Amino acid sequence: MENPLDRPLKDPVLLLAFEGWNDAGNSASAALDHLTDVWDAALHSELDPELYYDFQVNRPFVTTLENNERFIEWPSTTIHIARQPKSENDVIIIRGIEPNMRWRSFAQEILQIAKDLGVVKLVAIGALLSEISHNRPIPVIATSSDNEFLEDKVFSESDYTGPTGIIGVIVDVFSRNEIPAGSLWAQVPHYVAGTNCPKATLALLSSIEELLDIAVELEDLTEAAAEWEKEVDALAADDEELATYISQLEDTQEPSADTDSIADEFERYLRRRGQ
Repeated sequence: MENPLDRPLKDPVLLLAFEGWNDAGNSASAALDHLTDVWDAALHSELDPELYYDFQVNRPFVTTLENNERFIEWPSTTIHIARQPKSENDVIIIRGIEPNMRWRSFAQEILQIAKDLGVVKLVAIGALLSEISHNRPIPVIATSSDNEFLEDKVFSESDYTGPTGIIGVIVDVFSRNEIPAGSLWAQVPHYVAGTNCPKATLALLSSIEELLDIAVELEDLTEAAAEWEKEVDALAADDEELATYISQLEDTQEPSADTDSIADEFERYLRRRGQ
């Protein structure tokens, strides 16, 4: 039987995200986990964790399989292939934990994998903490230094200076090697930093769906985001100081879209589903 991984890819786009410093509310890694699942992505390979992880910081996890066999799961980075028969681009999904060491070697290995698979562009996915209200739409910032992305008005050139994570390093390496690279960053309310944020995950997936023009099943995640918002509402109801602070954020946070743009987005959403 033919291995689907052996067939040539159609101008693949690389999506990548890493747990850790780049991943507020686990929003970015959860987004790629969702895509891996709903697109039935096939495992292509894994990076050798021995080279990049401090196992005293990211410890391996012992579990028991259904046949009672003991199994050790090592922290690593996986590469999955998601075929997209209705799109001009297949998708490669790289998802892992931010490495503890040898970042330059790590970035070069990711670059070589991308070259071997014929990647035409990179979209890095991240999330950061921000002073926004959980009741408002989650903003997604799109940045790049490559003209191919900047021609899309959604993207702007980043003016950030300061410490960076592995995403910043990989984006820089790709750009310097003439593979267009951009980033999508969801802003997560900082007062819920200790919990998962499905609303930010949903915002990232909606942006990915629009950027790639590939439909993504989002129904379950929409319900999870609504439930999360209710839970934070209940938390704020029991904390007068937090409720006052959230109200202040809502007064200062600008709406992300007017009525016309929301209608346009909904029309595009239906068009991608053939409705």
